[in-house]
Amino acid sequence: MSNNKYHRAFGVYGIYVEDGKLLVINKNAGPYINRFDLPGGSLEEGETLSEAMKREFLEETGLEIEIEENLGVIDFKLPWLWKEFTDVHHIAVYYSVRKIGGNIKIPEQFKGQDSLGAVWVSEKDVSLDNASPLVLKAFEWLKTKDLGIDADIYKDWKVLK
Repeated sequence: MSNNKYHRAFGVYGIYVEDGKLLVINKNAGPYINRFDLPGGSLEEGETLSEAMKREFLEETGLEIEIEENLGVIDFKLPWLWKEFTDVHHIAVYYSVRKIGGNIKIPEQFKGQDSLGAVWVSEKDVSLDNASPLVLKAFEWLKTKDLGIDADIYKDWKVLK
């Protein structure tokens, strides 16, 4: 039996591609701090998955989106010392999305805002050293159209503080 204590995180995340590049955010909190991450996040009280996806994308990037497709769910496990937890078990619902309005802008900073702004990246721009597992999985999905079934486990994950 493991002595690990997992924080379970659940969120919705959007894959938006333009000219072969993926829109990501610069993360400023959590286990993916100082890395590229997908726009998205947790649900607010009473919020549906699609409502959360649209709200999070707008808050983190400035773009209004339409959801094109639910791509599936995948989970990640990695070490993260936070509160009384030793690890995080991150469950992510992936959507493909498209822009219907707005412009990329620096997001308003408020309690819970973990985006410093959005940037475009190509697959060659990202690695385990600068991107979250969600971004790496997004590029994998773009090539294979498959998220897989089993969790991606990162035993040697380094939080970049």
